[in-house]
Amino acid sequence: MSRMPGVRPQSFNSGRGGTFQRRPFQSNSRPNGSGGGNRSGGRSGGRFGFRGPVGEYIAPSRYVQAATQPAEEVPYQSTHNFEDFGLDERLLRNVLQHGYTTPTPIQDQAIPGLMSGQDVIGIADTGTGKTAAFLLPLLHKVLQDPTQGVLILAPTRELALQIAEEFKAFSLRLPISHCLCIGGMNIERQKHQLQSEPHFVIGTPGRIKDLIERRAFNPALFTNVVLDEVDRMLDIGFRQDITFLISRLAPQRQGAFFSATMDAKADAIARTFLTNPIVVRIKKIETSQHIEQDVVKLLPGQNKIEVLHQLLLQEEYKRVIVFGRTKHGINKIEEILIKRGIKVASIHGNKNQNARQRSLQAFKQGYVQALLATDVAARGIDIDDVTHVINYDEPQTYGDYIHRIGRTGRAGKMGKALTFVL
Repeated sequence: MSRMPGVRPQSFNSGRGGTFQRRPFQSNSRPNGSGGGNRSGGRSGGRFGFRGPVGEYIAPSRYVQAATQPAEEVPYQSTHNFEDFGLDERLLRNVLQHGYTTPTPIQDQAIPGLMSGQDVIGIADTGTGKTAAFLLPLLHKVLQDPTQGVLILAPTRELALQIAEEFKAFSLRLPISHCLCIGGMNIERQKHQLQSEPHFVIGTPGRIKDLIERRAFNPALFTNVVLDEVDRMLDIGFRQDITFLISRLAPQRQGAFFSATMDAKADAIARTFLTNPIVVRIKKIETSQHIEQDVVKLLPGQNKIEVLHQLLLQEEYKRVIVFGRTKHGINKIEEILIKRGIKVASIHGNKNQNARQRSLQAFKQGYVQALLATDVAARGIDIDDVTHVINYDEPQTYGDYIHRIGRTGRAGKMGKALTFVL
């Protein structure tokens, strides 16, 4: 690890803030899980800290874990080739030109069921190829019967955009249209596009509900419906919106339901949404095992933003995602770091979609070193070669923590995650 001149391993002078120490945390929490004093700048309400409702208590020791080298995976033996699925030849040509050679496990097991008209539950993580698993059979269905309509719901704008990008690649030069309906974009333009009756509507629950209430969209006309990343929708608080939408769907429909986990809430939605579904369960990838996890122990009176700045000055911090709890806090961090000459961009709910996309592209293409994000805005982001995740503010739940650090250490690579604690 590279260090600044004159700095001892595992510590450095952080200027006005005093001494920064990075070491395994020794918990001094009280019995029954009640910690002594404030646990982080995010919980303390201090400078740029979180002042809203507090989630579950997470013992800081859970943020410390040595990384293990990923075991060499035994390659999955697919029972199908893409040619075996019976896809329309025009669609198959696009699939092969898109670089798809062998189906992933979720594609291999879910596509046949969807091609045969069955409802499907797919339990699989992000990054397993599930988007193609539902897009390909539904694109084929529309090519065979252009009167079919497909509604795809995703929890965040970013994920909906990623689905739309894959749709464009697979539908290249095909007589199939789509409309992207997400917040942060002009709703009047979306209403106008819906009047042309696109084959595919891809959107987020909130915006789709808004369009229904404005009588600009009728979900009952869509007999093919996909709910993607249902666990994330429930985490964000879309349960009522999902229930609202399901109640307005056509009774005779084909449904696909994808989620990384299947708890009681997700199961209840699946029961109202699907009819005799087949269940495809893909082994969960434990990405956190090959992420080196540690804490940044802040001393009393230490300047938190100064510590973050000093970390970003180190050479090894090449591509970093920094998580904060509030939109206002993210804006303040961005403002200060830019003034200090650090190249950063940010995404959060108050930014319109064009601004969020510009920030993501700047980060993906290496124009900025760090992406500052809130939990909701970062859901569904899939960016290669993120070297570090920094939890500037602690997450509300341990599930949020696992999701945050999963932005690094992807595709079998090693990653590093740091969490600021007091």
